[in-house]
Amino acid sequence: MKYSRLTKEQFEELHQEFINFLATQSITADEWANIKEHKPEVAEQELDVFSDLVWEGVLTKAKFIEHLSPQQMHLFSLEDNQIRLIALKLQNEQDITTKAGYQWLRDNLLSDDVEIFQANKEYSEDKNSDIFKLIQQGGVITKGDLFKYFDKIIG
Repeated sequence: MKYSRLTKEQFEELHQEFINFLATQSITADEWANIKEHKPEVAEQELDVFSDLVWEGVLTKAKFIEHLSPQQMHLFSLEDNQIRLIALKLQNEQDITTKAGYQWLRDNLLSDDVEIFQANKEYSEDKNSDIFKLIQQGGVITKGDLFKYFDKIIG
């Protein structure tokens, strides 16, 4: 398995897609029930293969990832050949994950209490694995509004 198995909730959300996945392998509902009961290791493999297919699709389409914590913000733009990072670090006790803390950040962006970093990193041999690692570390796929906002300001 290349990524991680989808959660029970994710499988429930993708129920129809999983049925279609099994159908592409000519596995009927009755056959699937039989596989789960008599060949659980084969069922596990099918769940893993489906999970990897879903992850590949999601990671290929992802354009932005955000990772926020109370004093830091890491904003990633997933470009064709590299990842661009805008990172903000607070030198005080504000919590930018709250509405008030984020407003403070916007009002005090250029103060000495806010450090701003930018970096670019080329992908390794496996772009989607690089993106998946960001998600495993707490990143969330987004539409990139925060990245675009701060990119304009510091650009």
